[in-house]
Amino acid sequence: MATIANFAGKQFLPTDKDFDVHRWQYATSTHQINHDMNPGLIVQPRDKADIQRVIAHARVRKQAIAIRTGGHQYSGASSTGRNNIQLDLQTTFQSADDLVYFEKDGKSFVRTSVSHSLGAFNAFLGTNHVFVPHGQCTRVHVGGHVQTGGYGQLGRSFGLFGDHVVSLEIIDYRGHEREITRTGEPKLFFAWLGGSPGNLGVLTHFVVQVYRDGDYVGALGMRAVHLYDTATLSKLLRHLAEMNDDADFPRNYDLCISVLSASFDILGLMGGLDTKMRLEHPEIYGPDGQPVFPRMIVIYAQYVPFSPTDKPDMGFFDQLRQGCFLSSAVEKKPMSELTAQWIFRNTREFNLPYVKRTYTTNSTTLAKDGWVDWVVRRMDEVVKPTGNGQWLSAQLQCFGGKNSMMFRNAGNGTSYSWRDSTLCMTLDNFHKPEKKAEAEAWAARNDREAIGPNGIFSTQDRRFLWGSYGSFDLDSVWRTYHEDRAKYERLMQARRLADPKGIFTPNTFCVKRAGLTTVVKLRLKRYLGKRHEGAD
Repeated sequence: MATIANFAGKQFLPTDKDFDVHRWQYATSTHQINHDMNPGLIVQPRDKADIQRVIAHARVRKQAIAIRTGGHQYSGASSTGRNNIQLDLQTTFQSADDLVYFEKDGKSFVRTSVSHSLGAFNAFLGTNHVFVPHGQCTRVHVGGHVQTGGYGQLGRSFGLFGDHVVSLEIIDYRGHEREITRTGEPKLFFAWLGGSPGNLGVLTHFVVQVYRDGDYVGALGMRAVHLYDTATLSKLLRHLAEMNDDADFPRNYDLCISVLSASFDILGLMGGLDTKMRLEHPEIYGPDGQPVFPRMIVIYAQYVPFSPTDKPDMGFFDQLRQGCFLSSAVEKKPMSELTAQWIFRNTREFNLPYVKRTYTTNSTTLAKDGWVDWVVRRMDEVVKPTGNGQWLSAQLQCFGGKNSMMFRNAGNGTSYSWRDSTLCMTLDNFHKPEKKAEAEAWAARNDREAIGPNGIFSTQDRRFLWGSYGSFDLDSVWRTYHEDRAKYERLMQARRLADPKGIFTPNTFCVKRAGLTTVVKLRLKRYLGKRHEGAD
């Protein structure tokens, strides 16, 4: 494949010594064979002019561009095959002008580039004493994160990261710089935020509204670790299920419970408690001073006041920390400091191949339907045995209730799916290569029993783009990622508008571009609808 002329940044061909280092992504250990994560050329642009050169090069040669900001996409969709180009933006925009805090009309905002990791972005917010909801993985970069929603610890209380976007700065398929806003270009704004990430153009920067610590004085947070035990896990998940099932549960609270097999670097999740762990539990440290972690259950709980009359229910925290192995106090801290504590310092859960599953439901009867007993049994099967070559990383988080901003932000001009979700459940099986069949069989049973008309967790197969799994042909399974055909066809039209030549179609994990026939049919349908309204 030809390199790009007059390119100021770095370029890597498959024959170059460092090519494999730059090709590597989170999904490489698992999907590189099935999903073709072997680009013909990797480019790391220096600036926007370089990006424009890449787009012009791809247009002339009829190649496609896969866009990477952090490379954390679980199915490897931010990579591509030998005939195409990998556009790597991890380090492109990291000057002082690419991460700026400002105030306007009494509100606070941050303009950020896509090249910042969540860890760096969160630290910047902290220096300005502001916060915004976002995810917890330190090495995820904000470009991919915002397009897939930005699910995180404050999902009930504040919604998704992407809910707070004001404007998007992009370079389109012609190489033109554009600004996309909710009012200026509503069709594209809708599609960019939740529709088909990385397939509408090159996002370089965006502006997001943030919140001041001083407006939420009295926020509380707690982290607690329990040793893994079936009875303890059942008790804690029952609290979560009851919270899930209560439609009136106050917006003020967020709760996330993680379950981790032995050998997980727990300190990567519990930053700030390192010294406390060493003092209170020296028994887990080996002769070399390195900790040998047992199986654990990790709790993240948070409360934020929204008015001077809001008062926390301390029983909410007490029932979660009772009998724990290690716990922080229920800390009263500024929200920016609490969100910094939610950041996972681990780059990866386990350095192994994986079978990932992220399920979501709108059920409000989990506690009485037997879900708690079922999911505890499924976790036990992987976590309890020793030497089975499989390691569980599970995360269960409540998003539901009529007061939840995950729900209330529906219809805000974005296309993030399944806004009525009450609980999100991730069950990831990391395994030795020779245990792949066993890990897949375990996940397949979860699929059969948890999902479907008689599913104990959800009667409908509902997936998030950030937690993709299964078929890599998104068009064949669109109904699992998007609620209805009308919405999907709206996204198809946006894809046709934004990517008419297929330059940003590097693989099959993207919304299909509407064909001319589809567009004509939709226009005719709208026309006939208007005529019918006029006849009335």
